[in-house]
Amino acid sequence: MTEQGFPVAEIDTSRPHPARMYDYYLGGKDNYEVDREAAQRVIDLAPDIVPMARANRAFMHRAVRFLAENGVRQFIDIGTGIPTAPNTHQVAHAVSPDVRVAYVDNDPIVATHAGAHLLGTGNTGFFLGDLRDPESILGHPTIGELIDLDRPVGLMLLAILHFVRDDEDPAGLVAAYRDALPQGSYLVLSHGTQDFHRADPRSSQARDVYRDRGATATLNLRSYDEVRAFFGDLELIEPGVVQPSLWHFEGAEPTEAELAHIGFYSGVGIKR
Repeated sequence: MTEQGFPVAEIDTSRPHPARMYDYYLGGKDNYEVDREAAQRVIDLAPDIVPMARANRAFMHRAVRFLAENGVRQFIDIGTGIPTAPNTHQVAHAVSPDVRVAYVDNDPIVATHAGAHLLGTGNTGFFLGDLRDPESILGHPTIGELIDLDRPVGLMLLAILHFVRDDEDPAGLVAAYRDALPQGSYLVLSHGTQDFHRADPRSSQARDVYRDRGATATLNLRSYDEVRAFFGDLELIEPGVVQPSLWHFEGAEPTEAELAHIGFYSGVGIKR
């Protein structure tokens, strides 16, 4: 199942968009010159953005596999971004092909690429929606078709909340989603932070790129305590809220030198 037919006219190519910039950080090709220019400016100022993006992506793979191996058979991935294989459904389907995945993003170009990548893929759907409108997302027909909110759900909020301003009440938004999930559901979350980097004027300049280039979202980095609070009273899966490379890492434990480049927190919580 896919939602298609989004008007090309809705795609704004005059301003850089975080989803397309993120695609560039991952080495993807689904971006425009305006995105590449802005993203490269961020990389020039804060080269750690590339290993951060890749570590976050690897965390997503491990977290989805963990949930699927623990019986989760339906996922809601909000702010999915431009599909980059393997995506949520591909990782989950490697564990169990009956997993259902609803993808949500607010960018029409993501919808275009999602339609192309998901065409003919069973148990998946995509629709345009805004994280800041939980009622609209949870009540969307695609959710109704794919997701049974009386059974455990894996809610994915990866690298999206740092584009929500404090005055938009990100904690309240996450709480609205948590409250709607049944027992046995999981929240998978990652968020940018400056906790692991010393004060560097170039970091502030990199954040300013999102604003000064007219990007469709601004970057709001948050501390450990702020990120931890998003989980509310959910029970954190060990090792808790940590840098993404440390969450159920595979192979050799990441070194301090490697971790010094990863300005992200990640975690998984379960609703008991």
